[in-house]
Amino acid sequence: MKRVLFITFFWPPSGKASLHWPLKIIKHLPQFNWQPVVLTVNEDTFSTKDESMLDEVDKNLEVIKTNYFDPFVFYRKFLGKSADEPLIASETISKTNKSFNHKLSIWIRMNLFVPDARIGWYRQAVKAAEEYLSKNPVDAIVSIGPPHSSHLIGKKISKLFRIPHVPVLIDPWVDISYYRGFKRNRITLWLDNHFEKSVLQKAAHVVFVTKSSDGEYQKKYPWLKGKSSVLYWGYNEEDFSNIQTGINGNEEIILHAGNIFDFQNPLPFWQTIKNEILNGRNLKLKFIGTVGSVIKKALEELGLGERTEYLGFLPYNQVLQEMCNANYLLMCATEKRHIPGKLFEYLRTGRPIIAFGDDNDEVKRILEETNAGCLFSYKDGAKEFFELSKKLKTKFDYVKKYDRKNIAKELGNVLNGIG
Repeated sequence: MKRVLFITFFWPPSGKASLHWPLKIIKHLPQFNWQPVVLTVNEDTFSTKDESMLDEVDKNLEVIKTNYFDPFVFYRKFLGKSADEPLIASETISKTNKSFNHKLSIWIRMNLFVPDARIGWYRQAVKAAEEYLSKNPVDAIVSIGPPHSSHLIGKKISKLFRIPHVPVLIDPWVDISYYRGFKRNRITLWLDNHFEKSVLQKAAHVVFVTKSSDGEYQKKYPWLKGKSSVLYWGYNEEDFSNIQTGINGNEEIILHAGNIFDFQNPLPFWQTIKNEILNGRNLKLKFIGTVGSVIKKALEELGLGERTEYLGFLPYNQVLQEMCNANYLLMCATEKRHIPGKLFEYLRTGRPIIAFGDDNDEVKRILEETNAGCLFSYKDGAKEFFELSKKLKTKFDYVKKYDRKNIAKELGNVLNGIG
């Protein structure tokens, strides 16, 4: 069996949603003749912990953990937060916070940490990989980003040991949506573009999780054609084995799972919900994860505060249970290249999906081919959704192809092709 080193910053017990792809791919990959080894950090201090995810890690899996320079330790002190106080993703990039300390921290983040705030892991990760690989050779390297610093680590190790490197870009690099509306100086942008280009040029193969991202990158770097693949985010079938299905109660629950930022605010839809309630409908909004302050304010101003429940962070199995308990599932795409990972878990539940996203043809295509939901513009109140939802009946034969066991097989084929 061949061996592959996975470089991933996020690993259990981190509760970061972006660890689910590598975690489950790693779990299934040995079935396709690739034995993974993991390089990660001792602790992710930013994300809320989900101890239940530790049960998903094979006890026989080799996991190499290192320390790293963590700027968020100083970030907390700078903002006057205690060392154990959780950080909220939507607040760290908030545009409504006008305090000097917040604006200064944003400037530092956007201009001094290249490609991202995890660059402090680079030296220790490379050192640990060198020590390990000098005695335990592998046949391929897979790096997961964001954080895209992981790809720089993968590139360096690939060069040192002449091992083929496959970066997986879960989100775009230089123009990731989090940078929207923030200024980055010319030197920072030049350096970030240089890092991105150098990693992709040296890579044996590049993996994207959306076709739209793959297409955009091939326009930017035509030489990527023929050396990139699309492996969707997917879902894990086994995770649904212990979930109870069925909807109870008289309330009609609209659930949004995962962080929702202020730039994802479907304001006209909140008005539609209010109108439906005024017409006698017993609707209730539920949010899992963090919610932008502008969105919370909009809901309060519309008088929907009493009809809204903020559940905060929940262990992953509880998130799936809440999805299956809901009547409708809400999803807000960031931009046309973005497919929220929750979409695939939403599809597996069979609940009607209402999605918002401007010019997002890929989300629209997936919803249409699975007959699972409808996509609307952020400017649309989606008044017709509740009537259209009666005709939705998910085609599970189409959904099954997004099972991560199938995606792990595809990654195995990619790795076989670069050997």
